[in-house]
Amino acid sequence: MASLSEIGVSAAINLLTAFAFLVAFAVLRLQPINDRVYFPKWYLKGLRASPTSSRNFVNRFVNLDVTTYMKFLNWMPAALRMPQPELIEHAGLDSAVYIRIYLLGLKIFAPVALLSAMVLVPVNWIGDTLESSKDLKYNDIDKISISNIPYASRLFWVHIGMSYIFTFWTCYCLFNEYKIITELRLKFLASESRRPDQFTVLVRNVPPDPDETVSEHIEHFFCVNHPDHYLLHNVVYNANNLALIVAKKNKLKNWLVYYQNKFERSGSQLRPTTRTGFLGLWGNKVDSIDHYAENIAKLSKEEEEERARVSSDPSAIIPAAFVSFKTRWGAAVCAQTQQSCNPTIWLTEWAPEPRDVCWENLSIPFVELTIRKLLMSVALFFLIFCFMIPIAFVQSLANIESIHKVFPFLGPLLEK
Repeated sequence: MASLSEIGVSAAINLLTAFAFLVAFAVLRLQPINDRVYFPKWYLKGLRASPTSSRNFVNRFVNLDVTTYMKFLNWMPAALRMPQPELIEHAGLDSAVYIRIYLLGLKIFAPVALLSAMVLVPVNWIGDTLESSKDLKYNDIDKISISNIPYASRLFWVHIGMSYIFTFWTCYCLFNEYKIITELRLKFLASESRRPDQFTVLVRNVPPDPDETVSEHIEHFFCVNHPDHYLLHNVVYNANNLALIVAKKNKLKNWLVYYQNKFERSGSQLRPTTRTGFLGLWGNKVDSIDHYAENIAKLSKEEEEERARVSSDPSAIIPAAFVSFKTRWGAAVCAQTQQSCNPTIWLTEWAPEPRDVCWENLSIPFVELTIRKLLMSVALFFLIFCFMIPIAFVQSLANIESIHKVFPFLGPLLEK
């Protein structure tokens, strides 16, 4: 087993690394450019305005107020002292559960550590296995481990008994914690305002029917299998080209608003100009406002034509739909049960919020989607496997000799 100094070096490396990440988190939290990343819930509720809107160019990205850096960790005790209902209202249920995970760790490991120190350490210390071995090298840490107990000794029953006690205590704490978190989740869901996605299920891989359209087939299927809870459905169209046109149009609208505001605030009679070439670096110089207004009008016409084409083209309908139910219970039953004896068709899952829907992915066939999931699982495996390399490097620095080999220039400091 590692010596006390080696354990201390390893603990120091881990503590310093954790503290460095904590400081980085706290400092980045104070930067105006990251405000929406750290306080998204406040922006959704309209309780916080962007700090970059009324500042000069440098202050939009970097917080130059030195006093805020002196108390950049004050949010931690405030978050721990905050009552749980207020914390859920302030930061959401996930934050409350995240803090409870840390408290659960203390609740489990504090008694375990105390009992180990009071019972297991003295039991291991009174053993004489290591001292009676002449050719075996050991240290004081080894003497308080289970390796110091003689073979077939009755002292092993103490370890077995403590193992049962630790297991029971861990299961008891986990059971109570799961019960509390379940109640918190149910209360949180009950207190929320009703949303369409709570009553809606995403249905994918609808099988083709020669006698019915996709929409008619979906309506017939759910009227037969969920007659008491089915409400309506909306089929999904392959409108990826339309989405590109809309995104391009919205981008041009932002530039149009920018140049209009620039012209109004300047108070000059000269209208802003731009070049039609790449990134506005070359090309013919034209009036910016007229240029973007004309392009927006062209895209609006293209948008109407593409929308009409998608609506009238039966091949644009993909085998997927959003099915809404009259009750949450009906939606939950449909989302969590298999709808057919064939597990590859009529696939159901909870519908995401409209802002979270990735419309491009809804048209991906089932086989291709399965292959993508497999490739992502393989990539995740290699990512985790390769992550062991830096971990092994850090663990190799657990003793002073290894540090001296890797970093020879630290030799004088290590010798002291």
